[in-house]
Amino acid sequence: MNADSGAPPFAPPAETQPARPPLWRRLAAPAGVLAAVAGAFAYVGAVDPNQPGHYPVCPLYALTGLYCPGCGGLRSAHAFVHGDLLGALHDNAAGVAAYLAFAVLWTLWAVRAARGLPVRLALGRTPLWVLGSALLLFTVVRNLPFGGSIRP
Repeated sequence: MNADSGAPPFAPPAETQPARPPLWRRLAAPAGVLAAVAGAFAYVGAVDPNQPGHYPVCPLYALTGLYCPGCGGLRSAHAFVHGDLLGALHDNAAGVAAYLAFAVLWTLWAVRAARGLPVRLALGRTPLWVLGSALLLFTVVRNLPFGGSIRP
């Protein structure tokens, strides 16, 4: 023992926490993503996809006449920006679900980043299969004769 301090001479150093970055740096990535998404929504809100010539046609629809899960997404976003939720759901219900899922996930990300906590989104196989199956079912139903109510 060291007579001066009373601590053993070969004591391990005290554990130190790494310094947390400042709040602005922790929120930079979530803020950047939000700015990009808000910019995209603002553009789609200003440039009406219902008017021809502003956006490219869906390649699957152009080649086959079938609606993909994303068909109607721009019209849905345009209606959503203008507060027409029923119109947005009619144009692409899966898109509206994706907008809401993004809002929830972004909020969780921003809150965890602000608190300095890591963000982990660990989805197992089952949720991914369920999501993929739901999108496939949505795609098939909207292309059947009785699926007219969910066509764009």
